[in-house]
Amino acid sequence: MIYLKSSDEMAIIRDNGDILGRCHAEVAKAIKPGITTLELDKIAYTFISDHKAHPSFLNYQVGNKKYAYSLCISVNDVVVHGLPGDLTLKEGDIIAIDAGVYKNGFHADSAYTYGIGEVKPEVIKLLQVTKESLYLGLKQAQNGKRIGDVAYAVQSYTESFGYGVVRELVGHGVGKSLHESPEVPNYGRRGDGAKLKEGMVIAIEPMINLGKRQISVDKDGWTIRTQDRKPSAHFEHTIGISKDEPLILTTFSYIEEVIKSSTILLNI
Repeated sequence: MIYLKSSDEMAIIRDNGDILGRCHAEVAKAIKPGITTLELDKIAYTFISDHKAHPSFLNYQVGNKKYAYSLCISVNDVVVHGLPGDLTLKEGDIIAIDAGVYKNGFHADSAYTYGIGEVKPEVIKLLQVTKESLYLGLKQAQNGKRIGDVAYAVQSYTESFGYGVVRELVGHGVGKSLHESPEVPNYGRRGDGAKLKEGMVIAIEPMINLGKRQISVDKDGWTIRTQDRKPSAHFEHTIGISKDEPLILTTFSYIEEVIKSSTILLNI
């Protein structure tokens, strides 16, 4: 079942997206060599709680497993769902921060991948292309088009650079639940899939590998890596479908302000 949102409900999601964007920025301020991923998670938990909201991922249940953190923090070859812990960041790493905010009955969800200091040129290019593919997919998220149009835009662009498009993990609807219908893959054919309608809210989230598309899951049951251990990038926005242009309900603007003033974060 695909649930359509009213303009008032989309406004709540946008407000949550603003809190989420500012949370990302607070975390970004702390990203530097020497900090642990658990320390970043604590910053996010405090910020979201201080805004009388709940981290969408905290205690999220899959089967009999509960996620115990506010952020998914994925470093280098980790695609998504990396667990915060004692891993210490270092120069040259890339780190994807995926987070959600739940308040007033609705979720917002977004992700951004950062480069720390001197990052290899081929990895910089991966980040740039993955971010660009998000916006190419977003442009297709229009009333009357189909999920396949979004998916094809992401896939055709990223594969033109020889990158691997992850198949097993997809974007999704967002609303009263963090993950709703429809699924939004990053691969597909134009004209296929669910029709986009005014009132739909979806998360578009390219997960793109520098090498091959195949992935593996760590023994912890959460952490997903590239099989060939090459880097992976992840960017995500929550999008509302309107009569006209797609509505970006989350924001990177606060993140980008931090990056512009940073001497360590890569500006892509």
